Amino acid sequence: MGEILRENQNTKLLLEMSVVGSEYDFTSSVVAALNQAELEIHNLNETIESIECLKPNCDKLDYILAASSGALCGIIDIFLVGQPVESPLGNITDKWFANRTTDFAKLCGWEDKGENSLSSAIRFLEKKFKIPYDQRGVGDPASFVFGLNPTNHHFKSLAHNPSLLGLFFSILDQFTNSSHFISRGELISLVDADGKFELRGNNIPSKLYCAFANWFGHLISDMSGSSGSNGRGMGIPSPLWTWTNDIIALKRSLNIPVSRFDNSINELAIKIYKEGYDTRFQSTQAIPVFINELLVRLVFAIRRLIKYFAETDKETRSFSLMWKKCEPFSNPTIKRVLTVAHGTFCLIDIGDATFRGFVTGAGSFNPTEFFLRLNIVGVGRLTISLYGEVKREIGIQKTEKKIVFARKEKIVVEDYIEGLKLLSELYEDENLLKFITDFKNSDMYIHAFEKSVMLAKKRNVPNNEILKNRMEIDSYFLGGNKA
Repeated sequence: MGEILRENQNTKLLLEMSVVGSEYDFTSSVVAALNQAELEIHNLNETIESIECLKPNCDKLDYILAASSGALCGIIDIFLVGQPVESPLGNITDKWFANRTTDFAKLCGWEDKGENSLSSAIRFLEKKFKIPYDQRGVGDPASFVFGLNPTNHHFKSLAHNPSLLGLFFSILDQFTNSSHFISRGELISLVDADGKFELRGNNIPSKLYCAFANWFGHLISDMSGSSGSNGRGMGIPSPLWTWTNDIIALKRSLNIPVSRFDNSINELAIKIYKEGYDTRFQSTQAIPVFINELLVRLVFAIRRLIKYFAETDKETRSFSLMWKKCEPFSNPTIKRVLTVAHGTFCLIDIGDATFRGFVTGAGSFNPTEFFLRLNIVGVGRLTISLYGEVKREIGIQKTEKKIVFARKEKIVVEDYIEGLKLLSELYEDENLLKFITDFKNSDMYIHAFEKSVMLAKKRNVPNNEILKNRMEIDSYFLGGNKA
């Protein structure tokens, strides 16, 4: 058994070789070792690539285009969205909601008879989806008990809130013929709210279904105001502001004291609702945010598409590869430019809202004006982007050690491969290793000597120790000196 040791810089490679008769045999094949090492390099490259994919790959033009999109949509928000009632886009949104209300009424059996069709459709839906918690504060006990009036009863009535808690209280009120309100930081219940109300259904599942249908149908009837509304009417509250009711209701139900901050935020929400900040206006605020999102993704995809066709040969083009290069979803690069776009949009929007808050406050800050102008949909979208950025950065920090280790391991394996290639060249030359067989044929001894000399030189045997002819070999084995 023999051992062949090769030192390459700081890396040592050991390969065992045995001689059986006239044959040489390696315990482990150099070729097999090379294949295994190359497979390991491939796996390391995949690991490094997967970790690198967590990092965004944006250039300056990406950032410029994203910021430009955010600025453009910020200008749209200032001049075309503005605040409720005075919003050019808001007027379009109000008409859209009114049309959807009449469409829903038609599905439920309402017939359009011409004049004032919206009021007629709303009246039809109010009768069809009867509920016990529709006290408006006009000639009923709620006007002086809860401080309800036609401008706030949709907000203060928990069952009118388009939220999960609103659905819960709607079902509860319909089963118990009651009505729950939030007023001045208190959760108030009105028992036997409507003596004429009766929830349909013969068993619990059917009653639950009817309660849900009544809740949903009544919300649709209130989207564009009540049947007796003059002008725009008071729609259903904004889903992003009804949480102020939810907090108070949950705290009161759990006997947790309601703080002054909770009451202040709830009163602010009621004030902006009275100014027309309802679901319709919040949908209007979503328009520039959606345009910003769509524009950034579209520009991102078009840029990558042009680059793909410019850099890829026709023979190697494929739809899957093109989609991988141009996909404007679920990759860190598009998420980063979206963060920039929505951040720019919010910066402009918050700046405008702050300025108008001071202007209308006559020297002091007017929070109602500020929140009427603040695009809360844009703020929410930016919050989602920032959360994603923080989460990705934490993930990158956790994998940083892995990628450093993978790169170092790749260097070691590459050096190992170089050593294996050298060994392959030195020790797996089949033509040279067959010189023993050539000795058996006396007619081939000259070629055998030549091969033995060549092999000795490749094995780095000193020149003065190489046996170059048969005489020197005979002298060596007979105990003579090499002359």
